[in-house]
Amino acid sequence: MYRRAFLLAWAGDAAPRRIVSTSPSITEMLFALGLGDRTVGVTTYCRYPAQARALPKIGSFAQIDFERVTALKPDLIAAENNGLGIPDKMRRLGWRTVDVRHGSVREVLDAIRTIGAATGTQERAAGLATAIQRDLDQIRAQTSKRPARKVAFIVGRNPGTVEGLIATGPGSYLNEILEAAGGRNVFSGSAAPYPKISAEHLIAGDPDILIDMAEMASGEALSPEKRDGIIRLWGKYPTLRAVRTKKVIPVSNDAFVVAGPRMVEAARLFAEMLR
Repeated sequence: MYRRAFLLAWAGDAAPRRIVSTSPSITEMLFALGLGDRTVGVTTYCRYPAQARALPKIGSFAQIDFERVTALKPDLIAAENNGLGIPDKMRRLGWRTVDVRHGSVREVLDAIRTIGAATGTQERAAGLATAIQRDLDQIRAQTSKRPARKVAFIVGRNPGTVEGLIATGPGSYLNEILEAAGGRNVFSGSAAPYPKISAEHLIAGDPDILIDMAEMASGEALSPEKRDGIIRLWGKYPTLRAVRTKKVIPVSNDAFVVAGPRMVEAARLFAEMLR
């Protein structure tokens, strides 16, 4: 009941003309809703679509430059509710603010609808959310017809080493996308969404496929030399099934880490890797 009243209240407000985004996910949602021409400020990590790179920057999602935000004269701030209290601070400063979460597929779809209600694009938002869910369901139905592949997705490690490993675990957006693509996460029993693991843990899990995104920096595609270097790095562990069968896959793509409208693209890429 509260959520319905909240959305109706937003729908009754004048459509904002100057919107500031505080995260890459929100920026992608704004552009997907046709609001790119109304978006006047984004974070330094907002790289997609290409037009977002040229927009004024307000700092990072964790450290907002409030003076820059003020200079942009926003009439709406779309803020990530990431536990740092940024949406509340925005409201205390007098800005009209809508805050969203995007830690799961459901939260992403809810965020799209919420932003749609706050910007007068409800119909487009509803259609986008429905299309994303439909496409994910189709991918899940297609991949369910083949055997699940054990997979480990490494999202962090010390550069040039296999130390300081961070993997995708349960309760994470990435885990949901992996499962939709036909994967069985070897770290689904971990206590954290992104657990710290050792090489020994990885060997014990013995994934069929090892996806390594740990050296992604700019979101650009890895060079052949960089890809080969990552594969050679894992070659030090020949006991891993993924190493023996040449199923170590280095990746660098924002679609995997920005929880937003491109989640279908991420699921399709995973499904291809897991064949």
